[in-house]
Amino acid sequence: MQAVLLTGHGGLDRLKVRTDVAVPEPRAGEVLVRVGASAINNTDINTRIAWYSKAVTEGTTGEGGAAGFSGADDGDASWAGSALSFPRIQGIDVCGRIEAVGEGVARERIGERVLVEPCLREPVGWAPYRCWFLGSECDGGFADYVAVPAVHAYRIDSPLSDVELASFPCAWSTAENMLTRAGLQAGERVLVTGASGGVGSAAVQLAARRGAEVLAVTGRAKADAVRALGAARLFERDADLAGVLGPESVDVVVDLVGGPVWPHVPTILRRGGRYAVAGAIGGPLVEMDIRTLYLKDLSLHGCAVLEREVFANLVGYIERGEVRPLVAETYPLSEIVTAQEVFLAKGYVGKIVLVPDALYA
Repeated sequence: MQAVLLTGHGGLDRLKVRTDVAVPEPRAGEVLVRVGASAINNTDINTRIAWYSKAVTEGTTGEGGAAGFSGADDGDASWAGSALSFPRIQGIDVCGRIEAVGEGVARERIGERVLVEPCLREPVGWAPYRCWFLGSECDGGFADYVAVPAVHAYRIDSPLSDVELASFPCAWSTAENMLTRAGLQAGERVLVTGASGGVGSAAVQLAARRGAEVLAVTGRAKADAVRALGAARLFERDADLAGVLGPESVDVVVDLVGGPVWPHVPTILRRGGRYAVAGAIGGPLVEMDIRTLYLKDLSLHGCAVLEREVFANLVGYIERGEVRPLVAETYPLSEIVTAQEVFLAKGYVGKIVLVPDALYA
């Protein structure tokens, strides 16, 4: 089958497009999915360049995303905090159809159209806050086929195309997980950073769906697109948020940026406010006065492993048409290097999606 092999941590040259990779055999409890489409995410870049290593202290830049970080420690450069095995097929987003099943899985599932949950608890026995991530600890969707635990392959009934559906799994479940952890309610005010990216644009839609007042941080060129997703107010990336909004003016902050945004967070959060973070593209190291944390009764939520209900809820939103996909560009799988270069340039709103060459039209 066609697949993109990540041969090690480093630059774009570590991505090798092959057509002679063996089709995986579904093991007991697994299904074999023929991939219809798979989207690119920050985690694909960050895993390749070893950004998750504690030795890396800067944000994800276009230069670093293309070349990698030479000083990173491979031993702690995965989501799980342990060394990855190579070669690895990345691709955390998968939409496709089940073509075969392993022992213990009903044959009636063959032919189902599915979205694959990106956070796989099944391999680790559903332990709290432990999982494998598709395309990191196990092979993912940058291929013609992928084998995944059947429990994580969710049947979906939707008129949307595979490309549109592939834009949902990782970004949207991450965004919904952040809102779930933070307990965002109707009528509350939420600030979303990085609002034009995959997770950020999803968070804007999902927060608006909950009836919240959405404030969004994005570049001026993308403001109209983000406003159309449901943002009530927009701020540029270098805005003095604490100065403009004033102290104790926001109930929840959904942060994908970190770095320069962080100093404003403790000030603008109301007493009892909640901060949810699932990205640090602007820089992972920040400083905080802990007195503010406890004197304002703030809650901080790191969001990686999905709550159990999140992905099933997301599938329901999609099937009922309560959210809409936002696909910026589509590329054949063989052009993954070009697609990642476009991804790193950040000149788009939404998602960039890859389609296996045999299906690309």
